[in-house]
Formats: sequence, C-alpha cells, structure tokens
Amino acid sequence: MQYPIQTPVQLGSYLRTRRKALGLTQKEAALRIGLLPKTISALENDPLHCSIESLLRLLSALNLEFLLQGKEDAPQGNMWE
Repeated sequence: MQYPIQTPVQLGSYLRTRRKALGLTQKEAALRIGLLPKTISALENDPLHCSIESLLRLLSALNLEFLLQGKEDAPQGNMWE
C-alpha cells in the first residue's frame, strides 16, 4: 500500500506508526540498523534535522522503501482527509 508523504510531520508520524505496528521499540529498531535510539526518536519527531542516510537505514529496518514518483502518476485523493 502506498502512503503519500507531503510534510515532515506526516513522515515522522508514519515512521512511528509503522515501527509500532511491527512491535519494535525505538531501541530495538536502532539496534537492527546500528543507530542510536535517540536517532530513531529524532526521525519520528523532527525528521527535518536528520540525515538521509539515517532515514534510509530506518526505512530498511521497517521493511519500507523510498519511492519518488511524479504527482501526475500518484493515486487520486488524499488519504489525510
């Protein structure tokens, strides 16, 4: 399933929701990818100030991938309504 992310707040919220759905604590997710739990917290709460590398590592731990597509190719509708 695809989830369009348009703001940093949406990104952080989705990362947190996904981590919890997988039954992982921030510490467990961090251990899987060699980051500190505070980095996981930062990605979930203030992703604007995190590195792309950290984001990609967390996406890997959450079994997610980063996909860019043109808005013209995106599904119609807004899941946040």
